[in-house]
Amino acid sequence: MSFAWPLALPLLALPVVLLAAYLRQLRRRRRYAVRHPDLDLVRAALPPRARWRPHLPVALLLVATALLALAVARPQAMVAVPQSRTSIILALDVSRSMCATDVSPNRLAAAQSAVRSFVEDQAAGTRIGLVVFSGSAALVVPPTTESDTLLTALDSVATGRGTAIGAAVLASVDAIAAVNPQVDPVGDVPTPSGQNGRTTAPPAMPTTPPPGASEGYVSDIVVLLTDGANTRGVLPVDAATIAAERRIRVYPIGFGTANPTSLVCSAAQLGGDAFGETGPGSPGNQGLGGGTVPRNFLVVDEPTLRAVAATTGGSYHSAADAGQLTQVLHDLPRDVILQQEHIEITAYFSAVAALLVLAGLVLSVRWNPLS
Repeated sequence: MSFAWPLALPLLALPVVLLAAYLRQLRRRRRYAVRHPDLDLVRAALPPRARWRPHLPVALLLVATALLALAVARPQAMVAVPQSRTSIILALDVSRSMCATDVSPNRLAAAQSAVRSFVEDQAAGTRIGLVVFSGSAALVVPPTTESDTLLTALDSVATGRGTAIGAAVLASVDAIAAVNPQVDPVGDVPTPSGQNGRTTAPPAMPTTPPPGASEGYVSDIVVLLTDGANTRGVLPVDAATIAAERRIRVYPIGFGTANPTSLVCSAAQLGGDAFGETGPGSPGNQGLGGGTVPRNFLVVDEPTLRAVAATTGGSYHSAADAGQLTQVLHDLPRDVILQQEHIEITAYFSAVAALLVLAGLVLSVRWNPLS
């Protein structure tokens, strides 16, 4: 248990002072007790009662005073957050490399199937949102409990050029901020000049806890699924730092094998984009219907994703096929269920103190009537 106002804790000395004053008063009463030659006669004349009765109301009042002193300090307890109060933002990579066929039928189709199974198996009331990203990131479905809306959007995604992992993290943070008042929105984040979103060297792993870790994380999480490396926009680790400042955990999932094959997109996955690509065998679709592309854009940038997880307090997972991806997604809610938050319990302390005061007054009147 912790306290929001620890400077109020010295008030706990008040019940100790009151107890000392009460004990002193008892000693004074004994000192001035009236002497009587026949004590047995006096005892016989008094009504029978337990010796502790006169002290019980005072004890209740002293305990109530201590509880009120603690209440002034605003006690907080770590409690488990119900899964139904959690928002899960799924950030799905829809870059053209997701058409790689090293995972059958291709990476995007396998990811869609695994995410669908994940959504359908969630407990009722769990809010899930969907962010898709390629050259930019966009919130497609805000956090919702309507799984049909989410699945319809999932089935209609189309691929694009580029991979903006950092932008996807920031879009996910903003999606959480829209439904969680504890989280501040991101706003505009400028891209470092000359970097164009590319990491030239593996990022250093964080050596200190994420900002805000001492206060606990919010219950909402980001699940980031990607098969490649950041190619544009804000750097992933910079975006992760912003998420960590808002106490949001990011769980990156690296999807695909280390030996990618050709890219084969269906017409629906291409979406008839601005480049005129409508299917695997169409003109201008070289490299998408059985051709090859540079390998470095098809392999997961694990050092960066691990750094993102470490920065935000999440964990990195890898999946080489559809089965592994399904298992990783189904294991993630356990982290959400076990998440704990600081909840202020001042009201409980105050309520118990009020009941003790009331009980003390009732017993005092009942056992020590004024008439």
